[in-house]
Amino acid sequence: MAQGFDVVGMGGAIVDVIAPVHDGFLLTHNIAKGVMTLIDEFRANVLYEAFDDTREIAGGSAANTMAGFASLGGNGSFIGKVKDDRLGESFIQSLRASGVDYTIAPAQSGPSTACCLIAVTDDGQRSMNTYLGAARELSPADIDEAAVAKADILYIEGYLWDAPDPKAAITKAIGIAKKSGRKAALTLSDPFCVGRWRDEFLSLLRNDLDIVFANEEEAKALFELENFDDVLQQFESWDGIAAITRSAKGCVVARKGEVHVIDAAPVSRVIDTTGAGDQFAAGFLYGVTHGKSLADCGRLGALCAAEVISHYGARPDVSLKALAQENGLI
Repeated sequence: MAQGFDVVGMGGAIVDVIAPVHDGFLLTHNIAKGVMTLIDEFRANVLYEAFDDTREIAGGSAANTMAGFASLGGNGSFIGKVKDDRLGESFIQSLRASGVDYTIAPAQSGPSTACCLIAVTDDGQRSMNTYLGAARELSPADIDEAAVAKADILYIEGYLWDAPDPKAAITKAIGIAKKSGRKAALTLSDPFCVGRWRDEFLSLLRNDLDIVFANEEEAKALFELENFDDVLQQFESWDGIAAITRSAKGCVVARKGEVHVIDAAPVSRVIDTTGAGDQFAAGFLYGVTHGKSLADCGRLGALCAAEVISHYGARPDVSLKALAQENGLI
């Protein structure tokens, strides 16, 4: 019988390649600023060669969240696919070293391990260019049914919805979670991702989800609304928990009949916003699975997000557990 986890995360197993750039670099290489763009292997190689001063860090949105969750002391597992190659081995070693359970067998053939080339401009904005590679090969056969059935929360990365095999894997995992009386959570990932799959995401919201994570722009895209108060009304009428981040404005947490407005945690200087939403989700999920109030779940999320934007990379540089204890949140 599988070990019981607080959270099982599903997402793209991706190695982040991060480089500081100027806005002119984005124009020269036709990179859309501040969002995620899907690219092919050829474009990935071109951008990789154009980057200077790169750092390679195991990444992927849900994997980053699970690493942060483990840093808080949470017991988590990750479901995602890599190939048996250099980047794949690097990803596995990094995730396991962070304290996250990972048992998916690497692919022996097919596309290489996924990578995300992240151009970080002086204002801290990250422009992500993602080659999904082996991450698109995640299939229903990779789902550990016992692990999902025993986890308190199944946490799903919206980006995975872009490929048919991972979409089928998500559908299977949600079915297992719901049959077992567990909660399902989705992060909307990106406004463009929401635009591609709005109707299906809304269907998930109505029928399958208990928790939704979104930033303000993603939430507006989901309901095709321009006014944040109108968006909030949509979530207030929903039975689940909505955790909506608003950058420097902090976050809003809503559950039917209950709304909490949480200030952003202080940060001396924003270096790189990569992973802010991922680490917010880590803190929030830790709070939910450890009996915290919704307001304290939001505060934990804000604290974790503030830590990660103070340095390069999408994973914490310090123990989030120690940081949360210093701030009286755990």
